[in-house]
Amino acid sequence: MLLLLAEPGIPLDRAVHFRRSVAGAESNVAAGLARLGHPTRWIGRVGADPAGEAVLRELRADGVDVTFAEVDEHAPTGLLLRDSHPARAIDVQYYRAGSAASRMAPEHLRREALEGAGLVHLSGITPMLSPTAAEATVRLIELARAAGVTVSFDPNVRRKLGGPEQWAGTVGPLLREADVVLAGEEELELLTARPADEAAAELLDAGRARTIVIKRTDHSATAVTGGARWTQRPFEVPLADPVGAGDAFAAGYLSGRLRGLSEPEALAEGACVAALVVQAPADTDGLPTAAARDRALAAFTEGGDSVHR
Repeated sequence: MLLLLAEPGIPLDRAVHFRRSVAGAESNVAAGLARLGHPTRWIGRVGADPAGEAVLRELRADGVDVTFAEVDEHAPTGLLLRDSHPARAIDVQYYRAGSAASRMAPEHLRREALEGAGLVHLSGITPMLSPTAAEATVRLIELARAAGVTVSFDPNVRRKLGGPEQWAGTVGPLLREADVVLAGEEELELLTARPADEAAAELLDAGRARTIVIKRTDHSATAVTGGARWTQRPFEVPLADPVGAGDAFAAGYLSGRLRGLSEPEALAEGACVAALVVQAPADTDGLPTAAARDRALAAFTEGGDSVHR
């Protein structure tokens, strides 16, 4: 989506000046991984409008391959308006009903889009946009399975897209289709009607998942595998804008996994990237390069390892 971000600290209904940026759970993760040095491809749809041109241009500028992104001549690019404040709830307004993204369907996905991929990352937002987008999400998972590609999944629950029953019915089953699940504590409880740790254990026993990462309400994160668990505390940083922290964590964590790091190391990298993003406005301003991540992580962990079993 195109993001219009109100000037810092000003409520959305009083804001006069807005800054244009790009937002979207999957595109945020794609940009984060690209800046960290990973070849990254974004599969999505935008409208044939200035907003769509801006989205594709900014993704390209971050090094994201948009070869398989589609431009819809008959539907607009989604729009997001929000404000930002470090100490109060953020006012977020979505304008994406009937958008190009909501018209995504299984026939828009091509096998070639997964060529060379080691990981496919999905969020629960896409299947909640429309029935055809839900079918497209399932189709992409099927294509990933056929290609032997690891699937990571972040529910990314947004209440404005539907009520608890709709989220549980549409997105809940997808938890069992992922190899890696990155989910908030409350998200797991909403989608499974079970306490988060019980839900994680059940997914590891009955689903395809090899790792469940639970993002706690205290901003710590716990990675659970079949035989072990690790917890990463958040790094203490000044907060400018909390939006985008989850996507930043996913980018950092998945980068660690793609590079063959251990679970504790991947968790620490996720926490590091998230800590950098929340210090800057917009969803992607604070996403670091690999060199910037390494410098920050060394500074954050100086004097002791914040990862514990």
